[in-house]
Amino acid sequence: MNMSVPFAAPAVASPSVKGTRERLAIAESLLLEPFGLTRHHLHKALAAMHTRKVDDADLYFQTTCSEGWSLEEGIVKTGSFSIDQGVGVRAVSGEKTAFAYSDDISFASLMDAVRTVRAIGATGKQGRVKTSVKAKAEKVARSRQLYAALNPIPTLDSAAKVALLERIEKMARAKDPRIKQVMAGLAAEHDVVLVARADGTLADDVRPLVRMSLTVIAEQEQGGKTRREVGSAGGGGRLGLDYFDDALLAQYVDEAVSAALTNLEARPAPAGEMDVVLGAGWPGVLLHEAIGHGLEGDFNRKGSSAFTGRIGQRVAAKGVTVLDDGTLPDRRGSLNVDDEGNPTQRTVLIEDGILVGYLQDRMNARLMRGKTTGNGRRESYAHTPMPRMTNTYMLGGNEDPQAIIGSLKKGLYASNFGGGQVDITSGKFVFSASQAWWVEDGKLQYPVKGATLIGNGPDALTRVAMIGNDMRLDSGVGTCGKEGQSVPVGVGQPTMRINGLTVGGTA
Repeated sequence: MNMSVPFAAPAVASPSVKGTRERLAIAESLLLEPFGLTRHHLHKALAAMHTRKVDDADLYFQTTCSEGWSLEEGIVKTGSFSIDQGVGVRAVSGEKTAFAYSDDISFASLMDAVRTVRAIGATGKQGRVKTSVKAKAEKVARSRQLYAALNPIPTLDSAAKVALLERIEKMARAKDPRIKQVMAGLAAEHDVVLVARADGTLADDVRPLVRMSLTVIAEQEQGGKTRREVGSAGGGGRLGLDYFDDALLAQYVDEAVSAALTNLEARPAPAGEMDVVLGAGWPGVLLHEAIGHGLEGDFNRKGSSAFTGRIGQRVAAKGVTVLDDGTLPDRRGSLNVDDEGNPTQRTVLIEDGILVGYLQDRMNARLMRGKTTGNGRRESYAHTPMPRMTNTYMLGGNEDPQAIIGSLKKGLYASNFGGGQVDITSGKFVFSASQAWWVEDGKLQYPVKGATLIGNGPDALTRVAMIGNDMRLDSGVGTCGKEGQSVPVGVGQPTMRINGLTVGGTA
């Protein structure tokens, strides 16, 4: 299974005020006008926090409509629709953050949250509670236009959504008689945010997001016993539901069914130290976890990352260039502005093996005497922002992918991954390969199951021996967790050979 799409870096226009103004009307019509609020009320709330010396402050209004459908055994098992809205109020002084939020958008609730923030600030403690800044001349933030300001939920009616799920289920069952169970899901989200900052900046975004998921279970008799294996696929992006045409459904079916049938033939994975080839696309999740998190500014400011203090040093083999890019059109991890109202950027983190930068939100950038990289993200109005990845990927090299696999004397080719864990401080990671092959003399011998990659992120980067010319992004399925907050992200990489990785197996 290769849950990925080919990559070609698009030319992205510079952020402009025009994009923001066009979306402001949508944001104000949903987040201010129904509750009797105006921009004047926002300025008044921000000015009220001027009673204490603060370095930064903002108001974050948000409304999110979400819909989900799931189909199992040809029957709609669940259908859900939810609306969540509210406002978060934050003031920052040095390293201290005072934060309060309310799920009631009104001027009274807004001022209650402001008073709570002032009370938290007065204690000198960091806090988060439900419930010097002086309003300056208003200015509209620059913003990108990476996706349409649409609500994806009504782009198909309910009958068409169910029919879409029924169609992919039938396609999966028809693919092979060994497919015994099919589960499909469809999700759509319309997220609208409005950010008012203490410096007078107004920013907004209208964020569509859709995703389809497919899981199949294959069965076959082996040695008098029934063996069952699972395969999954899916994708999406910041688009309407019409994105899921028949050609794309067929691709998801091919990937999920192929994965399940391949794993039916899988043998226990060998264990030990060996050379490993990672496939293109979704395997970039290892890069995201083992490398990306360690390059987020808050970990490095606190000295808790394996990459702390290593700017300008070699941290990877030559040819390894890693970026975080929130400016890719229609991608799951992309944003027109981050959750602090700053335009997203294309940030080079590692260039030809040399560490050149970290990911920053406004607070960490100020404390580290740098500039924000447009990576201030939060799960919702009920959470504070922190430095987070958007679309994180490694650039391609010059090697033919087949030649990279062919270079293995004995080793593992891991084409897809499941879950994984990483320790930020040490850089140590553990990842399970959901689809992999044992390779001898450059030839795929047989699929293996139960392979676990164990290593250290900074060390693994220095062991990169070959980089393919097939850089791919994932298909639009990634979700990243950090400190209890989840946000949509993208990952990607080319086919890549890493020498001397430890593989935990079951053989």
